[in-house]
Amino acid sequence: MCHREVSPTQQPSHDDIFQQTRTSACQLTNPFYLQLTFEEAMIAKNPNGNTAVIPLLINNESSVTETIFDVTSPATGEVIDRCAGATVDDANRAVAAAKAAFPGWSKTKPYDRRDILIRAADIMLSRKEELIRYQMEETGAGRMFVEKTFMLGVGFLKDFAARIPSIEGTVPSVSEDGECAMVIKQPYGVVLGIAPWNAPYILGTRAVALPLAAGNTTILKGSELSPKCFWAIGDIYREAGLPAGCLNVLYHRPSDAAAVTNALIAHPAVRKINFTGSTTVGSIIASTAGKYTKPVLLELGGKASAIVLDDANLEKAAMCCALGSFMHSGQICMSTERVIVQRSIADRFKQMMAEAVEKVFGKHGPALVLVAPAAVKKNKELVEDALAKGANLVYGDTAAIDLNNSSMRPVIVGDVAKNMDMYFTESFGPTVSLIVVDSEEDAVTLANDTEYGLTSAVFTGNLFRGLRVAKQIEAGAVHINSLTVHDEPVLPHGGWKSSGYGRFGGTSGYDEWLQTKTITWVE
Repeated sequence: MCHREVSPTQQPSHDDIFQQTRTSACQLTNPFYLQLTFEEAMIAKNPNGNTAVIPLLINNESSVTETIFDVTSPATGEVIDRCAGATVDDANRAVAAAKAAFPGWSKTKPYDRRDILIRAADIMLSRKEELIRYQMEETGAGRMFVEKTFMLGVGFLKDFAARIPSIEGTVPSVSEDGECAMVIKQPYGVVLGIAPWNAPYILGTRAVALPLAAGNTTILKGSELSPKCFWAIGDIYREAGLPAGCLNVLYHRPSDAAAVTNALIAHPAVRKINFTGSTTVGSIIASTAGKYTKPVLLELGGKASAIVLDDANLEKAAMCCALGSFMHSGQICMSTERVIVQRSIADRFKQMMAEAVEKVFGKHGPALVLVAPAAVKKNKELVEDALAKGANLVYGDTAAIDLNNSSMRPVIVGDVAKNMDMYFTESFGPTVSLIVVDSEEDAVTLANDTEYGLTSAVFTGNLFRGLRVAKQIEAGAVHINSLTVHDEPVLPHGGWKSSGYGRFGGTSGYDEWLQTKTITWVE
């Protein structure tokens, strides 16, 4: 056997200890654990001396495989957890569980589905500190960002739940006398959601909550960099009373990614896939799904521009550009990657943006933590290439040495040109280009000179001017006088061009997870 199912009647094991973390420490039966917090109990050793392992969740059962991998803290470089890694057999078991659960779940009344999702939101909120700690430990993110995205995740779940009873079909008028028709909406079946590490409580939540709300069953394949966060999402639904098999949670070693992901996509029972992540991986997911004629929703990379026009409130624009560029160390698909400024205000704005960055992210505080040393290396190489080819340093110190090789301080690079890697490459880190243009038209042309089109921003004192510019930008969203980073459940979220296709959320968000069926009859 390559896995172990955990029964409530078994003696405490490392997996039992893990599940006990969702209860109060005073409820744990071993006196040793009475002195521990939830998180400390989870990583504590059981009486046999084995370290707790983050399990998979399949058919509402915790499963620990023979494949175990380490989870490392980006902030310290130390191993903080050990995690069960899914194999192809585990992937097939998860699909089988979801397939078996679909007939019952799809027939569940909308109000019952709504009540389960609302309970899940309430439970998620009650476990706020536990879940925030998980993300901070696993991703190195700061408290402010994690708490903000956590609360957005709770809000997403409540919003998705509230909309369930509003799903409706149509009764169109048809051409023939005596003939009638209706168009109804029905769920696909098993939906595979693949979510990244950088904002798990938003991205992991939406990957499965919308499909579940529409009557599908799901498999959540979470990033191996933050498995505890994804385990918590699955455990919350389990605690909320979601029937067995409706949500299954997997993660795996990087070396098993291709085999496990291909097996999930190829499985005949998996009917639709959603993926949030890089454009490179997204294109592989789409290609594989296309081979099996399966629809995909993709939310991919970005190269977001923030355009600062000559009538903008420069103080506000500078702070928004600073936050948009360096929040969460720039590791957001919507992060500002280019700041485009009109020449007449460029000198003043450069100084103001540098001051804003220093105020929020400067030398008085610790360096920004990135998810891995490779991310730091990539960003430093982008900056070095740009400077070697004629760019200049507006803010930052390229020679700065931080104690942790996963840390880096913010850098603003001026006069970035097309011959530099930084011009086209998504940095996904704490580096941003600041480029000066002469006119509004030049700004739009530059903003559109990228393969990406996820989000953007325009700063101006004239709303009509802002709207004029917004309509010309090739992106799924344009935010006037606010950050490029913006997401909420009432708005459709997704990209143009190589930033993907399909939409999460919005008033018609459920249409992604429902198929139409036309029924006609003759009187």
